[in-house]
Amino acid sequence: MKSLTLPKVDLRSVLDDFRNLNPKDVGAWPVIPRVAVLLGLAAAILLAGWWFVWSDQLDALAARQQDELKLKEQFVAKKTQAVNLDLYTQQLSEIDRSFGALLKQLPNKSEVEALLIEINQSGMGRGLQFDLFKPGQEIVKDFYAELPINVRLTGNYHDFGAFAGDISRLSRIVTLNNISIAVNPQAKDGSLVMDAVTKTFRYLDDEELAAKKKAAQAAKGGKK
Repeated sequence: MKSLTLPKVDLRSVLDDFRNLNPKDVGAWPVIPRVAVLLGLAAAILLAGWWFVWSDQLDALAARQQDELKLKEQFVAKKTQAVNLDLYTQQLSEIDRSFGALLKQLPNKSEVEALLIEINQSGMGRGLQFDLFKPGQEIVKDFYAELPINVRLTGNYHDFGAFAGDISRLSRIVTLNNISIAVNPQAKDGSLVMDAVTKTFRYLDDEELAAKKKAAQAAKGGKK
């Protein structure tokens, strides 16, 4: 079997062909220079087309593909919401009921005084002596107001614990904060003194909420 041999290329002859090219008579050029020039023109045309046309089109295509992915994600999210709409509605109803139940544990403005009396009676009912019962300044929050009450009671440790339990079982939300207990220096019976901040809360009525909203809008308008 005969082996195939590639024809030998005379590089010097090829170089001479390129040196002796006559730009005014392209038709008389040798084959290799004409092929080289055609390939160069084709490469230049492709490069120019990519630079001036295809590059922008490729960027636009990539942007459209990103938009397509975002639209697909939005479609899937909205489809999921639509499928679970009944569940979301049920959860919202449960949240509303829970919020309403919590809101009922906050007294309104007219009920705060009765709640303060309950707190006082809870301590006295446990045999504690109130040396201080001083309501502080209300702190207004988003939809409720916080009323701190500084208290100082004299009694024994067991009664303090029972008083704290009574406070936790009140129909309204009342908390004991910043509790400190020390031996009563003025008594010889071993009694203790407890200092604490009792906090109760009340919800804001419609007039207070409207005034709060109006003040917030006025403050926001003043910053412009």
